[in-house]
Amino acid sequence: MSDQLSDTDEVRQIDSGAAPTRFARGWHCLGLSESFRDGKPHSVQAFGTKLVLFADSTGKIAVLDAYCRHMGGDLSQGTVKGDEIACPFHDWRWGANGRCQKIPYARRVPPLARTRSWPILDQDGMLFVWNDPEGNPPPEDVIVPRIEGALSDEWTDWVWFETTVDTNCREVIDNVVDMAHFFYVHYSFPTFFKNVFEGHVATQYMRGEAREDLRPNTHGQPKMLGSNSTAAYYGPSFMVDDLVYNYVGYDVESVLINCHYPVSADKFVLQYGIIVKKSPTITGPAADELAAKFGTFIAKGFEQDVEIWKNKTRIDNPLLCNEDGPVYQLRRWYEQFYVDAAEVTPEMTERFEFELDTTRPVESWKKEVAENLARKADEADAAVAVR
Repeated sequence: MSDQLSDTDEVRQIDSGAAPTRFARGWHCLGLSESFRDGKPHSVQAFGTKLVLFADSTGKIAVLDAYCRHMGGDLSQGTVKGDEIACPFHDWRWGANGRCQKIPYARRVPPLARTRSWPILDQDGMLFVWNDPEGNPPPEDVIVPRIEGALSDEWTDWVWFETTVDTNCREVIDNVVDMAHFFYVHYSFPTFFKNVFEGHVATQYMRGEAREDLRPNTHGQPKMLGSNSTAAYYGPSFMVDDLVYNYVGYDVESVLINCHYPVSADKFVLQYGIIVKKSPTITGPAADELAAKFGTFIAKGFEQDVEIWKNKTRIDNPLLCNEDGPVYQLRRWYEQFYVDAAEVTPEMTERFEFELDTTRPVESWKKEVAENLARKADEADAAVAVR
């Protein structure tokens, strides 16, 4: 019998679709606030344009369109003078409100000398900018949650990473419902997985065990038992993950940030950071060192994702099995950020809950882990025998 498909067999075709031409409505984190308070202008490519960020004499940060409305000079190549950003071309001075405040060689400033000023939020050590293709201000009920441990002496400082990825940012969002990739890509072992979407928030609840076959315990180091994660996207691009690592005898509390902003339809900047709560067991430099180690560990996880994204294709019609998560429901939730506010439908925002049945995956993965451990033991015995 031939394994070849006949001409009458239906072959599943991939619908790659097209990335949206507009950028998501919502708050987007541009990085740690302090990195923009050095007295210099900063250039950021985002939302298909160039922005300039600068801090005034009080340390308050402003975000403007980077190109001067006079003759097109690049303000990010200019100089911060007092509370304004001065264009390097003709020294026109632009304030945080987008108005030209001064033209040194002119008697007066033209009444129409205005540029775009972007709404910002400086919170918990991070700087956010609001994007809305319709030009509306952020609604009061669309918030970025406060992070309890941020800027607290009881927690470490942010450990922060950044990388640029050449694909559409929807690839990041799909991970919210993708349980199986944690085992195969990140070498984690999920045992519980649930999603809840409601309003502008999409949440992932996950519990997992440590994979002894790929992350064996180091002699003399605390043994990790597993982790407990509650990760929620607030809007299209900012995720807060309350992440607890379970060790023999104690837990380590941390907060992981996973955020991004689009550069273009097929490029985004991915940023991620972590803080760790200090404890009687872990204090001072030891807590900072632990946060740095976790940060490096998490960075490797994102690097694994990036490698997948670099080589996969966009797919609008994924073929799913029963043990896959609610990919289509998540994308319906995500769509609300890419349509006008008046076109947001109840189906995009109404509450949706889905708990994945992990019985079959856990059974399969336990067997795989056991086989891997047995093989490594045999290889170790063989290595000893030939010495």
